Amino acid sequence: MKLGILSQDIRLYSTSRLYESAKNRGHDTEVVSYLRCYMNIAKAKPRIFFQGRQMNFDVVIPRIAATWTFYGAAVVRQFELMGALSANSSASISRSRDKLRALQLIGNSGVEMPVTGYVHLSRDIESVLKSVGQPPYVIKLLEGTQGRGVVLTETMEAAISAIETMKKIDANILIQEFVSESRGEDIRAVVVGDKVVASMKRKAKPGEFRSNVHLGGTVENYDLNEQEEESAIKAAKVLGLSVAGVDLIQSNRGPLVLEVNSSPGLEGIEKASGVDVADKIIEYLENEYANRDKSKPIDI
Repeated sequence: MKLGILSQDIRLYSTSRLYESAKNRGHDTEVVSYLRCYMNIAKAKPRIFFQGRQMNFDVVIPRIAATWTFYGAAVVRQFELMGALSANSSASISRSRDKLRALQLIGNSGVEMPVTGYVHLSRDIESVLKSVGQPPYVIKLLEGTQGRGVVLTETMEAAISAIETMKKIDANILIQEFVSESRGEDIRAVVVGDKVVASMKRKAKPGEFRSNVHLGGTVENYDLNEQEEESAIKAAKVLGLSVAGVDLIQSNRGPLVLEVNSSPGLEGIEKASGVDVADKIIEYLENEYANRDKSKPIDI
């Protein structure tokens, strides 16, 4: 099949691994910068161009950065309208990148997650904090990624001060309970199709509660229990994602879903688990393309 990887740089680990796996499995593969794609939107004849060439792919794998979600999703949507199968639909990418919407959908599905509050007016801050529970509180910027824009506040007063400061720059924030029993550890599970293909545990460095590798966290292989696996798969399905990185923490009431990522990084998970995740993704897309139902409505 003719396969396009929508990424800004082939030198990125995840992009290069997907490219190598696709080529090794015999596919005509090209990495295309989605920000350099431009679209022609015409009646019944959608087209997309890159460096003056019209692009046509059987399958696309979006590797869309959070900063460019709106334009990247539009490019994916255009390929879908042209008949391409996307590893993740444009609609599912948009759903997962809107953290508030994603949590609303996940919570409504019955998947356990940390108690979360959202507030607009400053005069309601104390009330929403009380509805979340007792301090400490985790304050998150909705637009934050890789652990950035996440603050742990030990008291009610500190939380109110942090939220009011963020509100002054019109930031959208979430307030979540702090799950102390997680001990600065979380779990990343990569879901492909309807199964978890790899998982790892991430541990924060001493003095840090965020376990992100970019912030000095360490990773190790981890085998999910049945409840954790079910939670990860269901969270990805609720958002319509076929390829997802699901972050969970362990709590006294079971696994809690923190976040779902539509473009999970492959470097940490492949090295920690020893699983060739890129090959699993390409294999899944081969099967989906061979058995796709073209009469099924596009999720756009």
